[in-house]
Amino acid sequence: MTAPPSAPPPRPTVRGVDLDPQTRCAHWRTGLDVVALRLACCPEFWACRDCHDALADHPAVPVPREGFDAPHVLCGVCRAELTVREYRTAMAGDRPACPRCGAGFNPGCSRHDHLYFAPGGAR
Repeated sequence: MTAPPSAPPPRPTVRGVDLDPQTRCAHWRTGLDVVALRLACCPEFWACRDCHDALADHPAVPVPREGFDAPHVLCGVCRAELTVREYRTAMAGDRPACPRCGAGFNPGCSRHDHLYFAPGGAR
């Protein structure tokens, strides 16, 4: 008797305004805007902070330093979940990209890091 095929793991929930399949939203739509982020206040990922502010019923809470080793970043291309430390390391390079699939990330996202994650910690 053969074991039944296992079901693929569920895809993480991503919320946002006018989402495309790679997590781009109404606010950020370039080819490199393929990152969704999970804030400390929500179980799901958000396409961007503006989407959270538009759709959530509470203020956004950045991830505290103690949460930096948990997955709070989602690559919209390969769906890899990255820790804050992995994401910050990827963003520190000359060409920010997903460490799993190599999809490019928008280097300008570093300017908004403080909206999602507490200051400090490893980069």
